[in-house]
Amino acid sequence: MGKSGRIARRLEQCIAAGDDSSSHRALRASERNPRSWAIVLAGGEGVRLRPLVRQIVGADRPKQYVPLFGQRSLLRQTLDRVSLVIARERTVVVTASHHVGYVNEEFAATPRPTVLAQPLDRGTAAGALYPAHWIASHDPEAIVALFPSDHLIADDAALMAHVTEVIAWIDTHPEHMVLLGAPPTYPEIEYGWIEPGIPLGGLSTGAVRTVRRFTEKPSLPQARICLEAGHLWNTSIIVARVATLIRAGRKTVPLLSERLSRIERYVGTPQEATAVRHAYDLAPTQNFSRSVLEGCSDMLAVSRMPPTTWCDLGSPDRVMDAVARMRTCPEWAARLLPTAPDHSRLDERVAAP
Repeated sequence: MGKSGRIARRLEQCIAAGDDSSSHRALRASERNPRSWAIVLAGGEGVRLRPLVRQIVGADRPKQYVPLFGQRSLLRQTLDRVSLVIARERTVVVTASHHVGYVNEEFAATPRPTVLAQPLDRGTAAGALYPAHWIASHDPEAIVALFPSDHLIADDAALMAHVTEVIAWIDTHPEHMVLLGAPPTYPEIEYGWIEPGIPLGGLSTGAVRTVRRFTEKPSLPQARICLEAGHLWNTSIIVARVATLIRAGRKTVPLLSERLSRIERYVGTPQEATAVRHAYDLAPTQNFSRSVLEGCSDMLAVSRMPPTTWCDLGSPDRVMDAVARMRTCPEWAARLLPTAPDHSRLDERVAAP
């Protein structure tokens, strides 16, 4: 068993022992990959979830700043999950400049990670590539893991142990970017699906494979075919060398990448904020999945996540479906259940492991 496997095993043992706080201490900084960085994507507006958020907290706010499950916001849960294997000082949160009030509230009583505020919305490609250029200015040899901040994951330890293995795999396969694919449990039509291809190498959860095809938001018959064929849900969690991620951007969205690359030379200087504003003023709007990932399929690989509940909390129906599978009901859900969305779609679903 290699070093990454030993770290993953120790992390799982610590969580299994029931001491979540000690899981952070179990991975001493010297044992973590000193070149691993995290990017947490938190710049979305969560428009589709706004009606439910309004009922929960009595105001409009982006879903990542809302405590949907427990006392912590989705952003806080994501950061705590990431910190199991990636140090807080190498974690970068990407948000929007008009979210500054939410950010200040989120980190009022705790140390904040690096927060990069985008002055304008230039799509999800800018949200991923801007922090990549920022990290490259600090550590050109970095390996980065990108995490959306609006996911529900039942077993943080299992996920992050898997991320640890993927980071080690990328260390010896620097030409690839690895997408994490969730084992599907029903024919979801709102998710993206990944068709795995030929094996490239092995992890404890199975082979890392090429990506043969993406299927975005299929029809129900198509989703059933994907499920039966062993395709995976696209979690949008990605691990790659920062240089490889930047190369993918230059290949697929050259104008956007050229604008963002100009920021690097000003990072850490008094001109940084001005450089960011100028870069975004003339940058085109691009979608990361459609423009970047689908445009560089030859650089992509996919790794099957270990069995655990994973859910993209993109709509009120999906949030309420997640609540329906929980052992305990959040206070707000118990209060709102009489007016909750229709659960009839649950009939064809198989409970997650």
